[in-house]
Amino acid sequence: MNRLKDATSPYLLQHADNPVDWFPWGDAAFEEARRRDVPILLSVGYAACHWCHVMAHESFEDAETARLMNDLFVNVKVDREERPDVDAVYMEATQAMTGQGGWPMTVFATPDGHPFYCGTYFPNQHFRTLLEAVHRAWTTQRDEVVQQGRQVVDALASRGPVEGGAEPPGAETLATAVTALAATYDTARGGFGGAPKFPPSMVLEFLLRRHALGGDPEALAMASHTYEAMARGGLYDQLGGGFARYSVDAGWVVPHFEKMLYDNALLARGYAHWWRLGGSPLARRIALETCDWMLRDLLTPQGGLASALDADSEGEEGRYYVWTSEQLREVLGEEDGAHATELFEVTGTFEHGTSVLQLLHDPVDEERYARIRAALLDARAGRVPPARDDKVVTAWNGLAIAALAECGALFDRPDLVEAARTAARLIEDLHLDGGRLLRTSRDGVAGPHAGVLEDYADLAEGLLTLHSVTGDPAYVRTAGELLETVLTRFGDGAGGFYDTADDAERLFRRPQDPTDNATPSGQFAAAGALLSYAALTGSARHREAAEAALAPVTPLAERHARFAGWGLAVAAARRGGPLEIAVVGEPDDPRTRELHRTALLAAAPGAVVTVGAPGGSEVPLLAGRGLVGGVPAAYVCRDFACRLPVTTVADLTVEIAGAQK
Repeated sequence: MNRLKDATSPYLLQHADNPVDWFPWGDAAFEEARRRDVPILLSVGYAACHWCHVMAHESFEDAETARLMNDLFVNVKVDREERPDVDAVYMEATQAMTGQGGWPMTVFATPDGHPFYCGTYFPNQHFRTLLEAVHRAWTTQRDEVVQQGRQVVDALASRGPVEGGAEPPGAETLATAVTALAATYDTARGGFGGAPKFPPSMVLEFLLRRHALGGDPEALAMASHTYEAMARGGLYDQLGGGFARYSVDAGWVVPHFEKMLYDNALLARGYAHWWRLGGSPLARRIALETCDWMLRDLLTPQGGLASALDADSEGEEGRYYVWTSEQLREVLGEEDGAHATELFEVTGTFEHGTSVLQLLHDPVDEERYARIRAALLDARAGRVPPARDDKVVTAWNGLAIAALAECGALFDRPDLVEAARTAARLIEDLHLDGGRLLRTSRDGVAGPHAGVLEDYADLAEGLLTLHSVTGDPAYVRTAGELLETVLTRFGDGAGGFYDTADDAERLFRRPQDPTDNATPSGQFAAAGALLSYAALTGSARHREAAEAALAPVTPLAERHARFAGWGLAVAAARRGGPLEIAVVGEPDDPRTRELHRTALLAAAPGAVVTVGAPGGSEVPLLAGRGLVGGVPAAYVCRDFACRLPVTTVADLTVEIAGAQK
């Protein structure tokens, strides 16, 4: 075994038996490269990555390729999910050199870490040729190679902090964003642009908030159409629940089969918000099935949520999920098998005559559908399942905590709320120490890597959401500690945030990117958490920091709105104050619970809700607000300025509707 045998990353452990003499990222690798006077060969990927597996089987398990790698380079393997900072700076270099990026990412760098040649997946024979060519260049054209690396580093370093607009985004910016999104909207199939199509989770959240707070039917129509198309297509696992990472086609039919925690957390919460606006039965079903899938397939023995399920099983992508009509008949019998073939569109949409299951129309016979689905799910359980990447990532668990807590409250599923509490407890106990976070853990053992901005921001968002559901002030305290670290350790001096702390490991560039990727950007996630915390506490410092962090939304809205979805969503809530709802009453009083549930149901996404006993809460939004006539009361506020308190569900619903106009 090589040096990866003691890693906490499942991805690194996948390579522990390679004949390649892998080093984990660290000083030892760079010292060895300097000692041998050879370049670093950096390979970056993640456990659920299909093409990472392909390159591993073709090249890293091949004895001759490994011999070349070992003789000519010091080889470093990085899990991008453990070290998003390393991934970010080298991906910037890869995109600058090649015009594209992806995983596995393959980078040749000087012994001081400066990249000089980058790429992604290479077939084995091509890769061998490349290894020899890079070695020749290093030995015969060293000065040119080093200079090329230095030029890339200098160009990236010269970018400086990301600039924003002069003002936080206002109504005009939000309207511009809707127009820009509509220009790339796929009116036939939902979503934006063409293939491949990723779930536009953050953009959809913005569109929902835009309609809820601004009465924009076009925004709602784009969001609703996309939510329905994703839920009915092959992107969604029609048997077991949960979404795949993306669709390879424009119609959401054939997925890239890996399932990521972050996608499902964001989408479960998004479908719950869609349901809250219109009561769609489909939205409710998908939100709950996605939560149930997370707890069934990703829950770890310690109570956290694992990172992902692989795309492959038995050496083939998607084998676990696809069906033929013959297989359906074999499981269900002739009559039900024929019915399922039609119901799930089994027409050979995937490879070798198999199909990904779709559900383009609601079944007429619900009882028959439930029976068929249960039988197929039971039969599928006998197949070899995809591998699970069981490391627990702080940021993604923060997203899951928010989703589980909110879905549990909205759909009266206390088990989901309890799961959110348990995950929060694990992260607080294992990942958090003195206001500082670690990025990952596995099997109850904390990993060695420091948390990045998204870890602090997404966990704070999750804890504040958990507070809104439970009223427990401890979650607000912990969120405040996390956000204090964000403000003191991550600021760029110009109102934005770097993605790593000021005392983090120094790379050739300190990463900073305010745009969304598959998850909310750290900066926009921080803005959202800061804004919610300010609404609960009245802190002008946190609100001003949130507004400054939203400044890049303004220039992004017109040209790149698809990559500013979370910032736009936060900006939409900011324009509404955000709305603050304080419910005061004894927690065991049914009237308190009814008012609290009404606040959660009636308020638009982005509103802040708190609940507590009169005179007994640490949350400033509740301070000085008491019972009315001896009965529980609700206060609808903005910037701590409240309308008259109400004591009935009907009056609270009217107050919230009026405040959101």
